[in-house]
Amino acid sequence: MVVGDSVNEQLPPGWALTKLDELVSLLRGVTYNNSQSSDTAHEGYLPIIRANNIQKDKLILRDFVYVQTELVKEIQKIRKNDIIVAMSSGSKSVVGKTAKSVSDIDAGFGAFCGLLRPTKLVVPEIISFYTRGSYYRNKVSELSAGANINNLKPAHFSELDFPLPPFAEQKVIAEKLDTLLAQVDNTKARLERIPEILKRFRQSVLAAAVSGKLTEEWRATESTLAEVAEFQNGFAFKSEWFEATGQYQVIKLGNIRDGYLALENSPAFVSHSIAEEFAKFTPKLGDTLLSMTGTRFKKDYGFGCLVNDQKNLLINQRVGRLIPDQKCVLPAYLNIFVRSDKFRDQFFAGETGGVNQGNVGSKHIMSIELSLPSINIQIEIVRRVEEMFAFADRIEQAAQAALSRVNNLTQSILAKAFRGELTADWRAANPELISGEHSAEALLTRIKAERVKLKPTKKVKAG
Repeated sequence: MVVGDSVNEQLPPGWALTKLDELVSLLRGVTYNNSQSSDTAHEGYLPIIRANNIQKDKLILRDFVYVQTELVKEIQKIRKNDIIVAMSSGSKSVVGKTAKSVSDIDAGFGAFCGLLRPTKLVVPEIISFYTRGSYYRNKVSELSAGANINNLKPAHFSELDFPLPPFAEQKVIAEKLDTLLAQVDNTKARLERIPEILKRFRQSVLAAAVSGKLTEEWRATESTLAEVAEFQNGFAFKSEWFEATGQYQVIKLGNIRDGYLALENSPAFVSHSIAEEFAKFTPKLGDTLLSMTGTRFKKDYGFGCLVNDQKNLLINQRVGRLIPDQKCVLPAYLNIFVRSDKFRDQFFAGETGGVNQGNVGSKHIMSIELSLPSINIQIEIVRRVEEMFAFADRIEQAAQAALSRVNNLTQSILAKAFRGELTADWRAANPELISGEHSAEALLTRIKAERVKLKPTKKVKAG
């Protein structure tokens, strides 16, 4: 039986060990060339399911390619309970992924996919759940491994051990898994929403911080960035100067994220001599670094992060450096402002550029307006923001840990199902439904007989 990533031959009473290919018919996908296909629907064309239509164990019925109807054989049209499987891909995580069709679909499936059509003598959900388990996924990954392309061959399905329960027990297992995994999916969906909720919470904290709503004693003067900070543009370091490792890292656009420096993103270093020559482009403790170029209209830049420690850093072109006048503005308060929507709304009002690339210049940045309270109020605002952000960070870490446990829970439940643990009490209460003619061995005998009966007979030539 399935135990984690392997199959143990000690099966529950009434079960039988077989191979996956004994329980399904494997159909090959539709082959076609560019002249026979279209990205849009036309009369006389049928949609084709491809690997990209298989997502999170479900069929996503959009983003089709369409092929001439005569290319799709009737047997290749998708029926209710058919299981589409990705057979070929450069990615190991794609090969072997499956989705069960919940209805008949007037569509075919592509040559890089296969179709498992379960025998009518088994509960189709059992086959579908089996393909979601770690034993199947790991075995498929092992069997399909190639140098560049991973290919799952029809013969591979004869190498996949399948612990088969009696038919009546299959129904019970399928019902239990439907219920349990739906609960897991609901929990997972809620946990996956937490980062977005916390993102909105942090932005509301920043908005309150720079508008006076976070402190009672708010009195502020209106200023521009030019009045409270200096600005420095980065230098266009030549790409041929870059090295994979070193002591002096050049900060590029991709290294600046919202609130932190991602130094691990495509790091680029320069030599000591180059770093010395361009030392004036070294940010100092308390500076805020700002990304000034990205995709136009997408607002995927304009991020600000505070330099919290003195590293050997240099700023590249299109990276801006805000140097605060610490007599009137705290570095941490300035960074809070730069991360707020009040700053970002003004920032993107000055966006220029072509079709794809957006830019915001230093002159516009320095004209951005901010409300500036006293240093004592700034200190209190920074303290409260840091306190609330630390609280949000703890929630996010707890949610990520919970999500990891929930992800493991799915595999744990599936493994228990195929070890017979979910139905141990049911078997004890229903011994007559798992023995004799109702056993899995008897079921296998009927399945094999049915396959022989359906196998086309060879025509004998007249001699």
